[in-house]
Amino acid sequence: MLIFKITYWLAIVMQILIRAPYRQGARTGAKTDRRVSRTETILLGLLAVFGFVFPVIYTFSGWLDFANYALPAWLGWLGLPLTAASLFLFWRSHADLKSNWSPSLEIRADHSLVTSGIYRRIRHPMYASQFVFVIGQALLLQNWLAGAANIAFFSVFYLLRAPAEERMMLDAFGEEYRAYQQRTGGVLPRKII
Repeated sequence: MLIFKITYWLAIVMQILIRAPYRQGARTGAKTDRRVSRTETILLGLLAVFGFVFPVIYTFSGWLDFANYALPAWLGWLGLPLTAASLFLFWRSHADLKSNWSPSLEIRADHSLVTSGIYRRIRHPMYASQFVFVIGQALLLQNWLAGAANIAFFSVFYLLRAPAEERMMLDAFGEEYRAYQQRTGGVLPRKII
């Protein structure tokens, strides 16, 4: 359905707009630690292919029609509120991190440990937002390459990047971060109530 494709692309634009003011801030300030591996770079490239390139091809051509699948209509419609929820989490994550956000694994000289706002309950709300987003993508873009495949690629990215990020934060903040880990969940709250 056209509304599903439009929703997906509006969400991509919203993510770009949400992140734009923080991207500039991430470029400034002295970096005291930077841990970007070749694997992460490759996975980020694959995420771009499955999150942008294949969706463009799917939206504007019939080249990927061989990989289409059909879900019940209600599942497609479920993609709309999931995508909206992912955008809220994405925005809230950036708003709470402020100048501590970085597109890669790095610590700046003025970096602080954020444990308030959404970070009070979960350590990785931005990853949580992306998990919800890629599920919404699979519901909105009903194509194995343009939709569902990004769930697998994002999952691999998360499973490789989150432990590296946790190690970096432990190295930077020590016991303060360890205590934070004990009272929070990763992408889901430790305690729902």
